Amino acid sequence: MAKTDTGAGAPLASAANVKRILPWLVAVAFFMESLDTTILNTAVPVVAKALGVAPLSMKSVLASYTLSLAVFIPISGWMADRFGTRRVFASAIGVFTLGSALCGLSSNIHLLVACRVLQGFGGAMMVPVGRLTLVRTFAKSELVRAMSFVAIPALIAPMLGPLAGGLIVDYLHWRFVFYLNLPVGLVGLVLVYTHLPDYREPNVKPLDIEGLILFGSGVALLSYVLEIFGDHLLSTGEVLGLLAISLVLIAGYGLHAAHTQYPLLQLSLFRIRTFAASVVGSFVTRLGIGGVPFLLPLLYQVGLGYTPVQSGLLIMPQALAAMSTKIFITQILQRVGYRGILVSNTILLGVLLMVFATISRETPMWLILLQAFAYGVLTSLQYTSMNTLVYADIKPRQASSASSIAGTAQQMAISFGVAVAGLTTAFFIPMSVHTNPDEMIRGLHEAFLVLGVFTILSTAVFYRLKSGDGRDVSQQKDVHLG
Repeated sequence: MAKTDTGAGAPLASAANVKRILPWLVAVAFFMESLDTTILNTAVPVVAKALGVAPLSMKSVLASYTLSLAVFIPISGWMADRFGTRRVFASAIGVFTLGSALCGLSSNIHLLVACRVLQGFGGAMMVPVGRLTLVRTFAKSELVRAMSFVAIPALIAPMLGPLAGGLIVDYLHWRFVFYLNLPVGLVGLVLVYTHLPDYREPNVKPLDIEGLILFGSGVALLSYVLEIFGDHLLSTGEVLGLLAISLVLIAGYGLHAAHTQYPLLQLSLFRIRTFAASVVGSFVTRLGIGGVPFLLPLLYQVGLGYTPVQSGLLIMPQALAAMSTKIFITQILQRVGYRGILVSNTILLGVLLMVFATISRETPMWLILLQAFAYGVLTSLQYTSMNTLVYADIKPRQASSASSIAGTAQQMAISFGVAVAGLTTAFFIPMSVHTNPDEMIRGLHEAFLVLGVFTILSTAVFYRLKSGDGRDVSQQKDVHLG
């Protein structure tokens, strides 16, 4: 059982105060991460031009951050148990803010990628530890409401991000895309030290260093292979060789985890049906939709010729829809249940991705906005359902490991999703026509079709669920077990 220590100077006299203040503190972390990502997505074409690289090459900047998260998230639970949630959370915000400042000072894409890795290290401790604190504070029956509440202020960032990114690159300088994190980070540090509860475990298991090396290097190498595939930087034989090495390293971790007493990631949790369906389903689904924030700005700006500000305005309805949907998610889960939402919603997401392939210069503006709004509704339902189902049948002592595995899989999927989106697009758009709007539109349309089909196929993972699964979290009514 986790030990709680509010610490000197922390005005948390009661559980009621903790539950009232904590969601807002975690929202600061979500706000920083979401703002950073959405602003950069909108600014991709401008930053690429400033650094002298092709727009599709910017996928390394996006993927390096999420890859860094995937590599370091596995130790976030251990860090929180060992040093306490408050100290780890505060340090994470500090590192993330420092990384943001260094990104703004970068002079080439290689330095920018390195600084994004540093940002990712901070983010790896920040968001998962915040989510873990929520899980340890709120009962399962309160978890959907708590996480939905946290997501509402956090979704302000995706709403402001695209527009802010467009305004910054149009009227200031692209470097301010990163400098915007600095005041938010400073405010976050103050709030954490004065209000965040401090959970820690009295008896912390030793850190699995060997497992971290095997898993981290395998995931990093696999992401690199996906990134360079199709860029003709290496021969086919070299790419296949690196792919084989990465898979051997990941498989080696699997064998290591099965024979070590305290593995980095407790893979035995996958024997729990709800946990396995949520984590695996989330991973596969995000491979399909993870590249959408990268592809849409390219379609709007390079393909259709919109300015960064116009592109940001076209993306804003997604966040507005997601914020609106959060209010009703608890009621929807109570009525439909996890299986009903995840099966039907994943199919609808895949269909909507294919509808994006119809956007052209002749598409009415109102229709583009309507599609963006619908996408926001569906992704909000999808993410909240998958993120909360993870903890449906998890015991309190397993919460740290479950949070680490879920966070790792989620960030791996986002990183791979960007790589898969870039790879899919590269198949249809030769490097020689990256500045040709008509060819860019055609290639992006075909990429959306492929990703849409893949998303629909991922529905098969959620069919493993039963109609009553997760009802302790969803409070589902009139359950009929299947």
